[in-house]
Amino acid sequence: MTRTTFAVSGMTCEHCAASVREEVEELPGVRSVEVDLGRGSVFVASDGVLDVERVADAVRTAGYELVR
Repeated sequence: MTRTTFAVSGMTCEHCAASVREEVEELPGVRSVEVDLGRGSVFVASDGVLDVERVADAVRTAGYELVR
């Protein structure tokens, strides 16, 4: 299992976190997603290395941006 941390800008509430969590959870190979609003971080546990562009697209679909 691989754990990856991503920085996401614009999340300010639990609804924001839930939106991001739901979109990222849909990606193939993702096992779990945790969001830390205070840090603006998303922690993803997956079967292998994730495609950053796919994660960025999922975050964008939720209405936020991946910080690179």
